[in-house]
Amino acid sequence: MTGHIMDWMDYLVAAPEIALLGLICVVLIADLFIDDENRVRTFWISMLSLVAMLVVLNWTAPTTSSVIFSGSYVSDPLSQILKVAAVIFVGITFLYSRDYLRANEIHRGEFYLLGLIGLLGMMIMMSANSLLTMYLGLETLSLSLYALVAIDRNNVDSTEAAMKYFILGAIASGCLLYGISWIYGVTGSLQFHEIAAAITSDPSLNNLPLWFGLAFLIVGIAFKFGAVPFHMWLPDVYQGARTPVTLYLATAPKLAALALFLRILVDGLGGLHETWAAMIMVVAVLSLLVGNFVAIAQSNIKRMLGYSTIAHVGFILLALFCGTEQGNAAALFYTLTYLVAASGAFGMIILLSRRGYDAENLADFKGLNARSPWFAMMMMFLMFSMAGVPPFVGFFGKLNAISAVVDAGYTGLAVLMVLASVVGAYYYLRVIWYMYFEEAEDKAVLQAGTDTRVVLSLNSLAVLALGIVPGSLLALCIRILG
Repeated sequence: MTGHIMDWMDYLVAAPEIALLGLICVVLIADLFIDDENRVRTFWISMLSLVAMLVVLNWTAPTTSSVIFSGSYVSDPLSQILKVAAVIFVGITFLYSRDYLRANEIHRGEFYLLGLIGLLGMMIMMSANSLLTMYLGLETLSLSLYALVAIDRNNVDSTEAAMKYFILGAIASGCLLYGISWIYGVTGSLQFHEIAAAITSDPSLNNLPLWFGLAFLIVGIAFKFGAVPFHMWLPDVYQGARTPVTLYLATAPKLAALALFLRILVDGLGGLHETWAAMIMVVAVLSLLVGNFVAIAQSNIKRMLGYSTIAHVGFILLALFCGTEQGNAAALFYTLTYLVAASGAFGMIILLSRRGYDAENLADFKGLNARSPWFAMMMMFLMFSMAGVPPFVGFFGKLNAISAVVDAGYTGLAVLMVLASVVGAYYYLRVIWYMYFEEAEDKAVLQAGTDTRVVLSLNSLAVLALGIVPGSLLALCIRILG
């Protein structure tokens, strides 16, 4: 009888993933009976599904860590905040994308369905307590992303980007799986807590075979982050994919990548911090330098934001590199606040686009202040936040990451982070220059629904509001990872 009770409790703890899987089936079946002219119904069903997910997540919110399913699944405050954030960003992506997809005649149910399947993969990764569960979640997410990038089959750029992403992603997944096999061979376990215990109890395991497996794990993790030198897919896919897909790629999956790092390297291989920290430092510094300097040369704003993402990943990895609770909390805070700005920036690109025309070039932002002073100001807020200008929240994200690095004793790295931020400010300020000091080449009226305009405005104002009162979110991050 006790076993049956424990089984039932296991399913209750894993209710978010189970509920999402059921809702995916509902969306899939409902979409079969909806014709193309009424495809917006699939959008609303998907949005209601996300609202239901927030209710389930609130209902099952954990106060302590619970490990279930024979040690393969963990429910804790970290997984909770990551899942809630992922659901919110996926919902924002769906809302911003609706009008664009309808205008360009690619408003298909598959977009929402693949987005929800990707969300399921992210949630599995966020609660993974074993290498095998993590890999299954990662592949669920990756396969949905490959299909999303290629959703516009008649677009040559999208198809090319999808093929490049698929091939390179398969190589990265192979590296990750190969590293998992080595870790399992050395420690005899796939579960993170057992791996950590084995390394702690037997120092002789800390030798070449374990380092070999660790190196392959870091290759897979760096690829999912889009960190240098495993970044070659990111700018091309950002540019080649349709803008709603790029928005999806640029937001929620970054939370899954953070979970991938924290679960594997911190929870499982934290005892090898001195070993993997050197590798992470090299990757992070290269990401800072390459991301910021190459972004300067870009004229395509999606590609520019792609390289800026690489630079921001450098900040996140340097915070994680410290191996301290302060550094981990700073990385979580930075990721959450960066995604708020990134979702707004790509939402602005979608707002400026219209039927048969994508506003992908920096020149498309010329004279935006004359066309729409309000949204020009909103874009300025987003760019200031990404550049790290006070009082916007991006400043506090960078400040916390730099403080964590200084407190860990790496003053030279902190100076490099400051200098990289100065370089990065140039290409963000260039966008503002185009909006306010260049004459508009395109004077078409901005086309978007009222709900999209309202949410995009709130999204942009959030970077200012969070910058004015950053304490609550930062305290939450510290409490979760403290």
